[in-house]
Amino acid sequence: MNKHHENHMTSDQLRDLFLRFFVEKGSQVLPSSPLVPKTDPTLLFTTAGMVQLKPFFLGQVVPPSRRLASVQKCFRTTDVDCVGDSKHLTFFEMLGNFSVGDYFKKEAIAFAWEFVTERLKLSEERLWTTVFLDDDEAAKLWQERGVPSERIVRLGEKENFWGPAGDSGPCGPCSEIHYDYGANMGCCRRECNPSCDCGRFVEVWNLVFMQFNQDRQGKRTPLPRPNIDTGMGLERITAVMQGRNTVYETDVFASLLEEVARISAKSYGRDEATDRAMRIVAEHSRGIAFLIADGVAPGNEGRGYVLRRLLRRAALFGRKLGLEEPFLSQTTGVVERSLGHVYPELRQSRDLITQVVRLEEERFQATLNAGLENLSQIMGGSETSKVIPGHAAFTLYDTYGFPVELTREIASERGFTVDMDVFEREMEQQRKRAREASRFGGDACAVDYSKGQLSPTVFVGYETTAAEAKVLTVASGGEALARATEGRQVEIVLDRTPFYGEMGGQVGDSGVLAGPKGTVEVQETAWVGAGLIGHRGRVANGSISVGENVRAEVDSERRADVARNHTATHLVQAALRAVLGPHVQQRGSLVAPDRLRFDFSHLKAMSREEIARVQSWVNDSIRRNLAVSTEVMPYAEAVSRGAIALFGEKYGETVRLVQVSGAHCGAGGVPPSGPVSAELCGGTHAAASGDIGLFLVTAETSVGAGLRRIEGITGRAAEKLVASYVGSLQGLSEQVKAPPEEVPARVAALMDDVDAARKRIAQLERELSKRGADSMVSRAESVDGVTVLASKVGVSSVSGLREVGDVLREKLGSAVIALGAVIDERPQFLVIVTPDLVSKGLNAGDLARRVAQVAGGGGGGRPEMAQAGGKDKTKLDEAIALVRGLVERAVKK
Repeated sequence: MNKHHENHMTSDQLRDLFLRFFVEKGSQVLPSSPLVPKTDPTLLFTTAGMVQLKPFFLGQVVPPSRRLASVQKCFRTTDVDCVGDSKHLTFFEMLGNFSVGDYFKKEAIAFAWEFVTERLKLSEERLWTTVFLDDDEAAKLWQERGVPSERIVRLGEKENFWGPAGDSGPCGPCSEIHYDYGANMGCCRRECNPSCDCGRFVEVWNLVFMQFNQDRQGKRTPLPRPNIDTGMGLERITAVMQGRNTVYETDVFASLLEEVARISAKSYGRDEATDRAMRIVAEHSRGIAFLIADGVAPGNEGRGYVLRRLLRRAALFGRKLGLEEPFLSQTTGVVERSLGHVYPELRQSRDLITQVVRLEEERFQATLNAGLENLSQIMGGSETSKVIPGHAAFTLYDTYGFPVELTREIASERGFTVDMDVFEREMEQQRKRAREASRFGGDACAVDYSKGQLSPTVFVGYETTAAEAKVLTVASGGEALARATEGRQVEIVLDRTPFYGEMGGQVGDSGVLAGPKGTVEVQETAWVGAGLIGHRGRVANGSISVGENVRAEVDSERRADVARNHTATHLVQAALRAVLGPHVQQRGSLVAPDRLRFDFSHLKAMSREEIARVQSWVNDSIRRNLAVSTEVMPYAEAVSRGAIALFGEKYGETVRLVQVSGAHCGAGGVPPSGPVSAELCGGTHAAASGDIGLFLVTAETSVGAGLRRIEGITGRAAEKLVASYVGSLQGLSEQVKAPPEEVPARVAALMDDVDAARKRIAQLERELSKRGADSMVSRAESVDGVTVLASKVGVSSVSGLREVGDVLREKLGSAVIALGAVIDERPQFLVIVTPDLVSKGLNAGDLARRVAQVAGGGGGGRPEMAQAGGKDKTKLDEAIALVRGLVERAVKK
């Protein structure tokens, strides 16, 4: 424990004090942005306070104020494997103050010094600072604040230059404030300073002087105006203010560690292995709760994989604490109760967090024991090599759900490593198989365009469905041709086209290319590389040649069907988020002329009520005839308007924003505030939501763990389905002699009558069977001392067949009974062998199988009783007649 600071403050008090201080300095407080960055889909998570400010720093969006402050929730994946020691975290809160072209180094350093010395009242003698190697200005400003030169340390780019968040963006040199825990801590060397990682010094505040913009190639150019970006970890400064050497001993983790101790019956602070496991469970519980609250669902890629990795790592270390049953819903519940007043999304997502955690933990628990046993056998069976084969690690991942990082961590505890090269090859093979399974067909005519000198195809399909164009290339059978004649399958590239190439889930257009000497029926259109659109189809008549001018005409009716489905798909996503919650994220889609399909993240099947609400929500938007608008704009501006961007999608500087707005295209109604839907999309759409006509959900299914699929139809297809349903209803109405609205009740009554009749028939069959059994007993014969009864019976069900068999077995005592009946137009057989005869080698399963083979079928069962079925009912008598000989041969054996 650090005894040198006694101005104790809670983490809540520190959070509030920081924001109030910077409001006094003229800053506007920004609420924390989600952990899933809205302004940068290439970034996995929000890793710092400046992520949401990136558009401001780049001059892409005007900030609400040039002075800003925030408490930003952050998540970093680089430290996942390190969590468990006394200092590393994945989730943390970052206190930050920012200047967008307003104040710079002088004021930033003055504000920081005032806050730590006057508001936090930290001893100046315990504060050290670091600056970038050649940043004389910052060093001088610290000296002017009273920091002696011997406590100002100059460090290189690795320590004191702050790179961009993501693969590009604002960056610059930085200066840090470090707190000194005292000379008796750490390495105890006289020359020890903040550059030493012995633990004596802890960085509490980083001031970044944003002077440059770094592109993806690493080139830095000066920003129009320099900015300030600072970050102070709430957990670290809390440890300092509470006189603790580790964040786990502060109020930040107190309630979590108490809960872990309670449910595991372990004590924190007595055993390092136990302490490490408790820290992992506590720390990961915070990250898990916040990730789920911000819409992340467990998965095998991207953000979902990180969440799954945290969940399964926490579950594994819970097992080390003796927690055999799922427990994480209890620890994440503590997170919600302790931080829900600061981050209301935790309270809003309480049920969702519980559901996700329980489902994922139960799923992993089902394979955890088997996976650990498998891994233990692999390591136990390796007497010489200390390397786990890559294929074995892949099996643990693919079959038992072990993230490879977890396998590596468990293996390292016993001195093993994992062959990651082979593992990655196995993973790539799996990805390749998935790509091939979903590959777009029709590329038999394709050629390699990458080495050509063709300019990208100019797409004019947003404005028109017909255009004049020039033929640039003709290909068939994988070869480039100068000319193709009637009947050839071809792929044609034009200089400009109204045909939409398959992209973003929307299928390509079809239509006609009409030239001076022939016509090509375009069956599909696709992007073929190098920015070119390929028109694939058949030369219907005449010929088509390179250099010819053609009229490219899209099948406008089909295009309209596709457009209706595409706009409806956007509305479906908005409806799902409104009905199920903001955790819904697109995971795939298909937009075709006859149907639409939307894959999304959600843990369980939708209820009938939820499906009805989604359908109603979409149809309400259709009836309001909302305007559908498109606008090309800078990416940052689009996301600032709330546009949905897909993670992993590479967007350019400018994007196309498709909005379904609250403004009506027709008269009447009060438009809602803001757009109903806003997505980045390059597809073709209806001019207004009313053009969709009608939307019907046709299916809702699972496509994997945590993934659902909703399918639907619109427009003409929906009208056709409704007409089919109405026709069927009218037909039923006439058959049951009831008005359409009374048909369900009438059909239910008829079904009740049918069920009652069936029960009466079954009862009569049972009575007849018992009466007929006496006459059947008299037909039994003796075969080498064994009583055999083989007979055809008149029953309508397999259960009736069994009832006759039971009666005969009771009456005969010791016998082989073989019965046959035609049930639902197929021969069915039942063979019974009493126990005394089974002991003599007779087997009902063998007899049933041999009998059924005569009628073209098969079957089997237990030695005492077996059932079998055939295909040819005309062979029933022949099959039954075979029984006597089969028994005779079996007895003689």
